[in-house]
Amino acid sequence: MATKKFNVTVNGTTYEVEVEEVKAAGGAPKVAAPAPKAAAPAPAPKAAAPAAAPKVAAGAGEHSIDAPMPGKIIKLVAAEGAAVKAGDVLLILEAMKMQNEITADADGTVKKFNVAAGQSVKAHESLVILG
Repeated sequence: MATKKFNVTVNGTTYEVEVEEVKAAGGAPKVAAPAPKAAAPAPAPKAAAPAAAPKVAAGAGEHSIDAPMPGKIIKLVAAEGAAVKAGDVLLILEAMKMQNEITADADGTVKKFNVAAGQSVKAHESLVILG
């Protein structure tokens, strides 16, 4: 059987591989390649998002406004202790390259933000406690 040598570049690292052509029972050639001779470099770790204050759960007479989808907090619009009405914008959540306004679902007071600007959040994660 014929063996051919090839140079393959993966992530900037060049590997020399040998490929042997093998005829399969169906007549189609089957290609088998041995393991590369050099190890690929490991990717660099990503930087962590800014840390937020410890999360606070809703107490008696309070309720949580949760993230409707995963994304990144762009801006906190309301302030802790501010009185808000239903429909008032509390913060801006960026998801899928769109900025989404997260609004109050009822009249109340902003008791605590569980997130900070620049922080990534998961779906259903508590963002704000209203009381």
